[in-house]
Amino acid sequence: MKLNLLPLAAAITLALNPLVTLAEEQSSSIDTKDQNIEKITIKGRYTVNERIDTATGLGLSLRETPQSVSVLTADRIQDQGLETVIDTVLATVGVSSKEADNVRNTMQARGFDITNYQIDGVPLSWSLGGDSGETIADVSIYDRVEFVRGSTGLLTGAGDPSASINLVRKHADSTELTGYVDASYGSWDNRQLSADVSSGLNKDGTLRGRVVAKYSDGDSYSDLYSNEKNVFYGVLEGDITSDTLLRVGGSYQKNTPKAPVWGGLPGQFSNGKPTDWDESTTTAASWTYWDTESTNLFANMRHNFGNGLELLIDYNRLEYTQHSKLLYLYGDLDEEMGSGLDSWPYKSSGKSSQDSFDVQLKGDYNLFSREHDFVIGALYSKQTANTDSYEPLTDAFLPVDNFYEWNGVFAEPNWSDEPTVEQNMDTEQRGYYAASRINITDDFNIIAGGRIASWQRSGISYDVNTDYGDDNVFIPYVGALYDITEQHRVYFSYTDIFQPQNAQDRNGYFLDPTEGSTYELGLKSTYLEDTLHVSFAVFRIEQDNLAQDDIDDNGNVIYVPGSVITKAQVATNGIVSKGFELEVVGRPVEGWDINAGYSQFEAENANNVDVNTDHPRKQFKLFTTYNLGDFIPQLTVGGGVSWQSKTYAGSVSQTDYTLVDLMARYAVNESISFQLNVENLLDEKYYNYTDSGNEVRFGAPRNATLSVNYKF
Repeated sequence: MKLNLLPLAAAITLALNPLVTLAEEQSSSIDTKDQNIEKITIKGRYTVNERIDTATGLGLSLRETPQSVSVLTADRIQDQGLETVIDTVLATVGVSSKEADNVRNTMQARGFDITNYQIDGVPLSWSLGGDSGETIADVSIYDRVEFVRGSTGLLTGAGDPSASINLVRKHADSTELTGYVDASYGSWDNRQLSADVSSGLNKDGTLRGRVVAKYSDGDSYSDLYSNEKNVFYGVLEGDITSDTLLRVGGSYQKNTPKAPVWGGLPGQFSNGKPTDWDESTTTAASWTYWDTESTNLFANMRHNFGNGLELLIDYNRLEYTQHSKLLYLYGDLDEEMGSGLDSWPYKSSGKSSQDSFDVQLKGDYNLFSREHDFVIGALYSKQTANTDSYEPLTDAFLPVDNFYEWNGVFAEPNWSDEPTVEQNMDTEQRGYYAASRINITDDFNIIAGGRIASWQRSGISYDVNTDYGDDNVFIPYVGALYDITEQHRVYFSYTDIFQPQNAQDRNGYFLDPTEGSTYELGLKSTYLEDTLHVSFAVFRIEQDNLAQDDIDDNGNVIYVPGSVITKAQVATNGIVSKGFELEVVGRPVEGWDINAGYSQFEAENANNVDVNTDHPRKQFKLFTTYNLGDFIPQLTVGGGVSWQSKTYAGSVSQTDYTLVDLMARYAVNESISFQLNVENLLDEKYYNYTDSGNEVRFGAPRNATLSVNYKF
């Protein structure tokens, strides 16, 4: 099933024309200004009225933010049955993902990997290699997930010019007992039980609490694989005074997958012919596992000084652990005999911890008879990561006689009791930032700011002594917004980000960090009394100072002084990515909620050669629900379509494909409802991972989940 997306994107735009006319006839001002503060009243399940800090720290609405921002609300997450961080990525306009194995996923936007994420606006680091299960973390503890596309260095510091993901925790904001209990059963014997309970804890409601708990267990479409997951989250909020809020809490998650896949299936035979595996085929052995555990403790304080100033102090403590026994199969597979694959067993234990402190002071000030906004802040974080491996002693690196007969029964080696240090790394980040929104007129404002950032990493990584980073790097941020009419706002922004690199030149000096600059021009519009939002953006990203092998005049590789294996590098002009994005979200008519979007880009290096070709260049994503209020008010039906263009890595490719999902929810009464979600309705067979090393992984075939929800 294929879609021609350019006509479809145009059709979405044209379809809005009647809404534009209707909006002009029906809408009064949706941007009523009171001392230059935008008033927001939003109706619908997929739009938000909260002000976000993900991009600028100024607490702006989506329309006031001069960058592309997408938000997945709790209602959208529930309707689509999204479970993990990576599920939200796959559901969001302009971002994509590759499933490297059952624990690690990579995420992409605009031709670059996403290496930044935040919790409640505070930037945090993945564990090294992302092997502690962060991308499969459960989203039941979060109220919404925000995506800011482009460079985000003002608040996140180091990273790539792709996007930043902000996970916004659920708050204890109810003074009455409220919550839900949810139970579900799905394909491959997947069972799940979850609960979310909030309540006031004293008579006047100044102390409140909230608890979220979840347990799931089940198998998979992949042979041998199963997973058990435990999630817990608790938070206490107290109004210390009428102007001071203190929030403390913690979350815990544990995943214990059995027989996880490490790496992928052969994408081609040794003769170059493409393979054609069943989606259930695995390379895992029955004795393998990959246990991950995460703990997050946090404390937040918000104080309003009563004169327009607000102080925010955040502390986060993150701890990740992982224990694994894995088996990697690789080699040239003979099509006729099924031979040619070798094995690589691996056992490891790892732990990482990170402490982060973030302080912000924000408020407003008067200048030239106008009111303006500002924020100043400082961040400090330190991450320590350690990974030990255990050498196989016997029955190691055995060949696979005939992969066609693979059933997971494979000799487990004896392991050494003495660990080998693979990684022992410290990563330290500091940043000082400031930004201001200057209201030139009622219709025109400028946002300007910058960050002084430092990032350092030191230690041992796979027998290599590592000590690199950069200090006091200036990251600028400039944005301008102009109200063409009360419903249409045009904007331009220039944002930066940097990424230190562990590369040395022929004299032994480390190269300057890569620099990613994003230029973005966009239009943000609202229709139908602010119930329907449309955003359109064109962008250009330039990433420079990329490391490239240093070659002498005779074509010989130059090595770093004192080394015969580390190649010297030179900094070169890098990748240019350019494209556009369109998103429509909101409630066009009562009972109908929609989120649809189309994105397209091209990314080339300085030699005009396509890069990162395993990132889909074109994507269309749609999810919508409709409540049959006039006929069967208890019934809500919906569904989604997700299409992406062809991708390839090396000689392995995936043609464009379309996934179709359906959902239906029936409310028995105000408290009890049943919901059915069907994913991949057309049972599309597709790769969700391709690798230049001739490896592929399959996405899930058709599956269904039935749940019952009790609200109180």
